[in-house]
Amino acid sequence: MIRKAAETLRSASERRRTSLCSSSTPPSLDFSSKASNEKGLCAPFSSSFAVSTFCLHLSPAMEINLPGICNMTSDLPRIQNHDASRFSCSSVDAKAAKRAKLEPFGGLVLCSAGKIRSCAVVRCSTSQENCLRPKPQPRPKKPVVEDVAPGSNSANASGLCSQIEKLAFLKMYSEALELFEIYTSKRRLVAADASTYDALISACIGLKSTRALNSVFQHMIDAGFEMDQYMWNRLLVMHVKCGMMKDARRLFDEMSERNLVSWSIMISGLVDEGSYGEAFDLFLLLWEEESDASPRIFSTIIRAAAGLGFTLTGMQLHSCVVKLGVTDNIFVACSLIDMYSKCGCIEEAQCIFDELPEKTIVAWNAIIAGYALHGYSEEALDMYYEMQGANVKMDQFTYSIFFRVCARLGSVELAKQAHAGLIRNGFRSDIVASTSLVDMYCKWGRMEDARNVFDKMPQKNLISWNALIGGYGNHGMGDEAVKMYERMSKDGMVPDHVTYLAVLGACSHSGLFEKGREIFESMCQDPKRSPRAMHYACMIELFGREGLLDEAFALIKNAPFSPTRNMWAALLTACRVHKNLELGKFAVEKLFGLEPEKLSNYIVLLNIYNSSGRTEEVANVHNALKSKGIRLREACSWIEIKKQQHKFLFGDKLHPQKVQIYEKLDALMDEIVKLGYIPDEKTLLPDVTEDEQRMLTYHSEKLAIAFGLMSTTNFTPLQIVQGHRICNDCHTVIKLFTLLTKREIVVRDSSRFHHFRCGNCSCGDYW
Repeated sequence: MIRKAAETLRSASERRRTSLCSSSTPPSLDFSSKASNEKGLCAPFSSSFAVSTFCLHLSPAMEINLPGICNMTSDLPRIQNHDASRFSCSSVDAKAAKRAKLEPFGGLVLCSAGKIRSCAVVRCSTSQENCLRPKPQPRPKKPVVEDVAPGSNSANASGLCSQIEKLAFLKMYSEALELFEIYTSKRRLVAADASTYDALISACIGLKSTRALNSVFQHMIDAGFEMDQYMWNRLLVMHVKCGMMKDARRLFDEMSERNLVSWSIMISGLVDEGSYGEAFDLFLLLWEEESDASPRIFSTIIRAAAGLGFTLTGMQLHSCVVKLGVTDNIFVACSLIDMYSKCGCIEEAQCIFDELPEKTIVAWNAIIAGYALHGYSEEALDMYYEMQGANVKMDQFTYSIFFRVCARLGSVELAKQAHAGLIRNGFRSDIVASTSLVDMYCKWGRMEDARNVFDKMPQKNLISWNALIGGYGNHGMGDEAVKMYERMSKDGMVPDHVTYLAVLGACSHSGLFEKGREIFESMCQDPKRSPRAMHYACMIELFGREGLLDEAFALIKNAPFSPTRNMWAALLTACRVHKNLELGKFAVEKLFGLEPEKLSNYIVLLNIYNSSGRTEEVANVHNALKSKGIRLREACSWIEIKKQQHKFLFGDKLHPQKVQIYEKLDALMDEIVKLGYIPDEKTLLPDVTEDEQRMLTYHSEKLAIAFGLMSTTNFTPLQIVQGHRICNDCHTVIKLFTLLTKREIVVRDSSRFHHFRCGNCSCGDYW
């Protein structure tokens, strides 16, 4: 019976193949006929499928398989319309089918239970090569809008509204608003559906367009659209997200009915805007009316307490959430951690973090950022490692915080490892994390790495540009800083006061007098960019570097505000370098009036008197320090070798390798004497004692450099960090060290970076 059915089907397929190849209007293939079902040869196929290949397999087990079906929806109209010119069929005999390895189509695999006894294959294709091609993906097309004649029925209008909703769903907001303009021009005072207005509100929020907002809102009012509570809240969100807080507050006050969502939207908008006081007033009004608040509202108002730095208020809010039993809410808990961290109560923040039943990435970020904010970099690093041990996946904010911690600790190697993780986890394009990475590399002199990260950023904001320009300036690369400033202006980015501070600082550090003066004068000519005190300080330093002390002093006198300590300090530095005793004494007296307890002011004055041979004045300064109880602290320098920090004091005898270090340093000093080195004993080292000054050979930075030279391979750059300003003698010695060893040495002191290469320093001997 089965063999007879197989022969019948084989002869039918031969006849159909002959008919398809000879006829100009081939009939459509249909294997869902009643006769086929009655014989049990195949099951009915769906109308959305067409047969592309079918095979009859006769196995020893007498099994019949017909699996060759693929999705050919796009070809059905041509099959049904008998378009022979665009649809062709061909046959493949059993041997060819056996030789060909038929690939599975539509998730079905051609198979047989045993040896193929006979096979009939029909291959259909829409190409001249008679081969199957995948179904092409449709490209999104701009909807065709039909003209809506006045007086026509509402069918066209509803279709237009439907298209607006679809465009808004696809985030094609501009196109959706264009269709809305067409809708309003044809049907001016006919209200749309609530779903259409909801889609238009999403478009206004997405584009942050106040013009579109006013158009949509006015049409809703003019058309007499009746709004429920949901639509009122959506309108409120639209005004808040578009930055129209005054209109949002007016709308909020005019609402006849408000729920907790309405209060939450308004309070959140005020907090995001920075109007913390107004947000508190609104929260108190809510508490009077409702005596209740959602966890989201508590989370928002706790952020306001953090913004104002009100620790006591934050504690009262903490008590409220404890009484209401919402401390387990992750948003409330994270807000409390952030509030206590910003208010300096890091122990309370740690207690809340420890009590969390489930620690999310937001909670980890909040506690790590809290430690980093207050200078607890080691503790922040420990929390970071604990988070990794808990198998919590880092996000872009975690990387941003970690890069700031690395910048503070000077752990460039750890930052490089995190940089690799940033790329591996797909956060390279994140602007916040990438900007933090640029800033970290800039702070530690890795300008090539910083520029590489900057150039690969798909989007850059003003903070990114400022970080790179400031990095170039701090490292004495003023020309590069000016080039980046000019490129930023050409790219349409508007500079702010931080940008001008960075580029003016770069000009002052590199001695680009004319360029710095040009930028400063352009600021003075524009009322919107009037120079601030810090910009004046940069220009005073620039004048002082050129030896134009009278011009620098005149700039201070003619400033439109009271001179600040930075301005007088810049003038005092110029007087120290050019040995102008009288003007320097006048500047330091002004500084004593502004900062009577600051040690560095006394140190600079000591250097001025000592270099001028005024021993009596030097003694008077020492007596003044003793009477005020101000002590000169010991200088300290650090160097990182193989991811381990090594600390050195002057004349340090505590290091395990002290014998080898002193032998190395003595040998280096003997070598540079042959190069013409003469010790400078006239200047005092800032922030150190006189005993250390007498031990010029064994200053802390010299010991750190000697240890670095003996602990690293040749041509490895060294990086030293110290909390005091480098003295003249050490500055000269390090220049000679680079000339002798062919090494690059970077010293970061209290004032700036010093890049020593081939006997020169990036500061140009002015610091």
